[in-house]
Amino acid sequence: MSEGRTSPTKAVILLILAALAAAGTLWSLASGAVRVSPGEIARILSGVATEHYEIIWNIRLPRTIVAVLVGVSLSISGALLQGVMRNSMADPHIIGVSSGAGLFGIGVLILFPLHAYLLTPIAFAGGLGAAVLIYLLAWQGGTNPLRIILAGVAVSAMLNSGISALLTFYSDRVGGALMFLAGGLSARSWPHVELLLPYTLVGILLACLSSRGMNILMLGDAQAKALGIRVEPFKLYMTAIAVLLAASTVSVAGLLGFVGMLVPHAARLLVGHDYRWLLPACMLLGTAVMTVSDTAARLLLAPVEIPVGIVTGVLGAPFFLYLLRRRKM
Repeated sequence: MSEGRTSPTKAVILLILAALAAAGTLWSLASGAVRVSPGEIARILSGVATEHYEIIWNIRLPRTIVAVLVGVSLSISGALLQGVMRNSMADPHIIGVSSGAGLFGIGVLILFPLHAYLLTPIAFAGGLGAAVLIYLLAWQGGTNPLRIILAGVAVSAMLNSGISALLTFYSDRVGGALMFLAGGLSARSWPHVELLLPYTLVGILLACLSSRGMNILMLGDAQAKALGIRVEPFKLYMTAIAVLLAASTVSVAGLLGFVGMLVPHAARLLVGHDYRWLLPACMLLGTAVMTVSDTAARLLLAPVEIPVGIVTGVLGAPFFLYLLRRRKM
């Protein structure tokens, strides 16, 4: 039904999603142990040093920006993987990409804590390695979406076993890794924004430049080849972009599940499969989902803060089961 919508209708939908993203961002900035009014937030952002300047500028604003970047990155990563695999259940967390990034990331945190600055490139290497392994296991003269999903689940289980082994053998060093496993944004500040922002911007740019190719790929491998797309290299290229986005979020926020599955699927229902509209919808909806989820994680059991990965898991797991029931095997 969404494919029949006109461009003006889709533009209105994007405006509504932009309003939701802005509302989620504002709620994140305003809420906490101390309530701050929208008017005061606006004054602080314009440079006025009010009573709550330090709370907003040095605590809530960087954390909110990280939540936005994480939501955008995971959503675009999921949209690309779902398109490449032509499977609505594809997700960086489910198919093993995040587990590869997580295993390498936890390895750095536990074995080489003094080299934490290498976390993002090493997590990317782990995620890319997992993606390549999945492709090799699923390859039979070509790639099949169902084989990729099954190979991804198997690789994810294997990598999660590796994570468990690290936590078992180095139980005296797992303090920082536990929050990494659950996925959380607690104590995220400006250095985390500086770390994540370049990867997110590069990933968004490359994804948007490839939107035409993704649209052609949706026509099927044979039709894409006829239209001049080198299908397998293009799939690997788009997978690498998805891995870059997923791995960068893993290095900052840990293992967050289901955002990369839930948001792209919901965005498709709203604006259809055209990646020129789908990617902006994913960015806006991902922002809304992540900022609202993180704020809820801070407020639900206040003053105790729960990891945001628990909130996204509670939201995403039923949605995954719903997709599983609807899918015709």
